[in-house]
Amino acid sequence: MFIMYGKLYSACLYGIDGRLIEVEVDLSNGIPHTMIVGLPDSAVREAVERVRAAIKNCGYAFPLQRVTINLAPADLRKEGSAFDLAIALGILSASKQVVLPANERLLMIGELSLDGLLRPVSGVISMVDLAKRQGFDAVLLPWENTEEAMLLDGISIYGLKHLNELSPTENGRSKPHSPSAQTKEGPLVISSFAHLKCSSNETSRPSHTPGLLTEDYSDVLGQLHAKRAMTIAAAGKHNIMLIGPPGTGKTMLIRRLPSILPELSQDEALEVTKIYSSAGKFKGAESTLIRSRPFRSPHHTISAAGLVGGGGIPRAGEVSLAHHGVLFLDELPEFARNALEVLRQPLEERKVTISRSRAAFTFPASFQLAVSLNPCPCGFFGGQPPLPRCTCSPYRVAQYRERISGPLLDRIDMHVEVPLPANWLNDKQPLSSEEMRKAVLNAQELQQQRYKGLEISSNSELSGKLLRKYARLNREAAQLLEATFQSIGLSMRAYDRIIKLSRTIADLEGADCVSAGHVAEAIQYRQLDHRIADANG
Repeated sequence: MFIMYGKLYSACLYGIDGRLIEVEVDLSNGIPHTMIVGLPDSAVREAVERVRAAIKNCGYAFPLQRVTINLAPADLRKEGSAFDLAIALGILSASKQVVLPANERLLMIGELSLDGLLRPVSGVISMVDLAKRQGFDAVLLPWENTEEAMLLDGISIYGLKHLNELSPTENGRSKPHSPSAQTKEGPLVISSFAHLKCSSNETSRPSHTPGLLTEDYSDVLGQLHAKRAMTIAAAGKHNIMLIGPPGTGKTMLIRRLPSILPELSQDEALEVTKIYSSAGKFKGAESTLIRSRPFRSPHHTISAAGLVGGGGIPRAGEVSLAHHGVLFLDELPEFARNALEVLRQPLEERKVTISRSRAAFTFPASFQLAVSLNPCPCGFFGGQPPLPRCTCSPYRVAQYRERISGPLLDRIDMHVEVPLPANWLNDKQPLSSEEMRKAVLNAQELQQQRYKGLEISSNSELSGKLLRKYARLNREAAQLLEATFQSIGLSMRAYDRIIKLSRTIADLEGADCVSAGHVAEAIQYRQLDHRIADANG
């Protein structure tokens, strides 16, 4: 019996991480038929026709035999079109039309067009990172994905525009290949892909920042207390809510938050870049590791799946796209309540798990939540002249605020009122982002030293024993917090969040211990807790 066999390696996305896939090709005598096994989805099953046409249109012969293609491991569902190149070369290798290099362990990624052109795929940086960790020597992929792939050092990248470029070159041009040439001259022997190798120079690449707004806090006149709150929030990565009438600068203040945040570390940059690559939001000329923290501001009509991720093939939602950055929800009560409630888990666990019948996908979601809202539907409840008088009934005000649940409010560290600023025209030297950023960087440097060797990096992540160890209150501070806890009926979660906030305020002052002054300021940033206590008498 005439049997030929070949095995190559490809990869697919599993969440935001790459998974290694063995592409096995078996040719045997029998009625001509091609079958793909190993839990392929429709895009993978359709690869048969794409590969068949590409092979024939590039001058090779598609085997008139029984062709079985296995994608292993067989219990993992295969999705997408990244296997086309490996399947095509597996068939050509098994049918002895092409002899691939034996001295390199290759990972092959790419979608084929009917004429043999290579088309780019999403999630390349995750797959290349996988190849590097698995000990592969090189990755063969579409030319349009090379810039993204070259962001990682320590592995060779071969960029391919067309299947015919596999042929050796003469005087810089590929040799023509045809079925007759293959028949007469034997198989095409590829000793190396060196003629396809790409080189990179990361220092020459421009910076790429998704969703970054470059405005400066000097654009905001007055509002010193709100700027102080934003500095504290940035220093400890605390969630923050700004409450006030329309036109007082709430949106301006939050949109400038990225301007005082530090750049991402190398590990953080790689993780964020993987998320954007897997979501298909990382394209050609923009290819560079994302160094500035993401800023996401979804519209209030977004669904729960849009916020946390989902779909038949799960994709990252806004909470994951804001990983290591800021998620801004403008006019919070306008969002659907069921969409807001799904934020509770990622705010606590800093990750999102999406379960499907065959698998569970986990996406990172360590983000800083920043929200704004008006005090009532018309926006002027509690306002003082010259603001218009509120026209909302108590029932409408209560109904408006009930759109935000107590458990979600409890997870927001800071509730800051932003009234109409007084004498803002006299603010000739407004506080700038550069000044605020210096204070933030100093505080975060203290936190990095304090939590070195631990799994946390900021005060907002403290909990349990670590909170008691690293955020110790002196006697006066503990007594003040205890009295506040009893008087306004704080929850245990709010109690802990005040301690975390106090620790950040102390870090901004360079203090080792948390004092009563730090706790008093932190308590002032729980405005809604005070209002609820007043409403309950």
